[in-house]
Amino acid sequence: MELKDAMNKRRSIRKYQKKEVSDAMIETLIEAAIQAPTWKNSQTGRYHVVRSQQMLEKLKWEGLARFNGENAEDAPVLIVATFVKDRSGFEKSGEPSNELGNGWGCYDLGLQTMNLLLAATELGLGTLVMGIRDEKRIRELLSIPPQETIVSVIAVGYPDIDPLQPKRKSVTDITTYH
Repeated sequence: MELKDAMNKRRSIRKYQKKEVSDAMIETLIEAAIQAPTWKNSQTGRYHVVRSQQMLEKLKWEGLARFNGENAEDAPVLIVATFVKDRSGFEKSGEPSNELGNGWGCYDLGLQTMNLLLAATELGLGTLVMGIRDEKRIRELLSIPPQETIVSVIAVGYPDIDPLQPKRKSVTDITTYH
């Protein structure tokens, strides 16, 4: 699949087939994420992959907002995306390099997540990035260390729907030339 095709085909999927996703496919997604650029090659993104039925149920119904649990109900994989704080966007002295500070960690993780989403689309998988979640409960359930900032939970699985693409703004709507 060409990159442009993957970008045009990618959708937020809210209904999944009850079909397993292989370890090899998950590793392909993480490998794609790793290829994204990061601040001074800091590579602070971390991925907590949830596949066991027991932990999936807990994460869906205790760690996500109810509507997100419903949207991801049949997803066989949830990936919690985090980044290591105070590294991306920071100098070796520990001082932020500019006013964004840990915002660079979020930025880098966003670049990595987009690579992951496009790789999933190429593999015939669907994804849903969810940001409305219970950070404290997720941290407890998965024993995520305090130095990692939890950003999102990504549902991954085989789509059971083929939604239309929502209307997108045009280049002229969002671009200013100086």
